[in-house]
Amino acid sequence: MGRLDGKVIVLSAAAQGIGRAAAIAFAKEGAQVTATDINAEKLKELDGTPGIKTRVLDVTNKEQVEALAKEFERVDVLFNVAGFVHHGSILDCEEKDWDFTMNLNVRSMYLMIRAFLPKMLANKSGNIINMSSVASSIKGVVNRCVYSTSKAAVIGLTKSVASDFLEQGIRCNCICPGTVDTPSLRDRIQARPDPEQAFKDFMARQRTGRLCTAEEVAHLCVYLASDESAFVTGTEQVIDGGWSL
Repeated sequence: MGRLDGKVIVLSAAAQGIGRAAAIAFAKEGAQVTATDINAEKLKELDGTPGIKTRVLDVTNKEQVEALAKEFERVDVLFNVAGFVHHGSILDCEEKDWDFTMNLNVRSMYLMIRAFLPKMLANKSGNIINMSSVASSIKGVVNRCVYSTSKAAVIGLTKSVASDFLEQGIRCNCICPGTVDTPSLRDRIQARPDPEQAFKDFMARQRTGRLCTAEEVAHLCVYLASDESAFVTGTEQVIDGGWSL
């Protein structure tokens, strides 16, 4: 018996990093997982994984999101993972950077929740998990202006949904990681003018002396997706190795 036996789970950004680790962890615990991502080639790596079916999806495209939602009679868990990290202060953030980040990091969650929540309400049961960050309203972080703003908005969205639909059987929580060792992080480090120094800067703020792993975040995802967390809603689940202390 798995901790998620029989649960139908849909998640975004499943091609790599936290999304991929969560999709695999969900399936191992018995869930029926639909793993989506805009990156078709990377997503193919999950094909053939027991319990997982893949779908290419642009979560910023309303028509695609609504079309996917129509395919499901029931969804127990919706996990919104897709996001983008912009580097820089407000003076480094052009309008196009602001718009792109808000569209992907916040509006996509609005679209996904709007599309899937009615199915949850019809079944009087549902569980939404949103990916936020410690870099948000939790902690001010240098050179994370629009990213932190977007992730603070995710916390607000999470609490709003949790409050509005609590008595109709809906739970909504968000996960707030610190620095997680993912392909996205490694790509951002390599994109800096001095990758070696950029890595040292990331490590300097790790009070545990190491980065978090995607699998460690996935363990928290499984808990929030399971009935073990049935009394947990409207929360920010911090997993940062003490960075925000």
